[in-house]
Amino acid sequence: MNRAQYSAIAIGGVIFGFGLALSGAAQPEVILSFLRLEDLGLVLVIGGALVVTLVTYQLAPRLSSKPLLGGVFEEAKRVAVSHWHILGAVVFGVGWGLSGICPGTAFAAVGSGNVPVIAGLVGIFLGAYFYGMLRTRGLPGLE
Repeated sequence: MNRAQYSAIAIGGVIFGFGLALSGAAQPEVILSFLRLEDLGLVLVIGGALVVTLVTYQLAPRLSSKPLLGGVFEEAKRVAVSHWHILGAVVFGVGWGLSGICPGTAFAAVGSGNVPVIAGLVGIFLGAYFYGMLRTRGLPGLE
């Protein structure tokens, strides 16, 4: 990757983190009230992100023959859903529901001064580490 690509990634990350913090999505209390269907304000945030993503993915390849910072546009590869995908989704969902923390919002929360969220980030990294250990042992379906 070149400097322009790294800069674009950094700028995108800052904008994403700012948006999460501004919307309240970086506060576990807001997430938990959303999951309990008490405060549906995050539906607008999620819906807005979905619309922007959908429009960008549909229009960008039509407006330009190649990405602005190099590379090529590629079709997404279809992946068969395995029991590992279902298990991972359940573990992620249970963790998110119990703590109100997911990886993107956790980093934004720490960046906005919510230091107790670091405990959740430690759990996220431990989960990724254990997944890596299982994967290197060659369990079927974890390729």
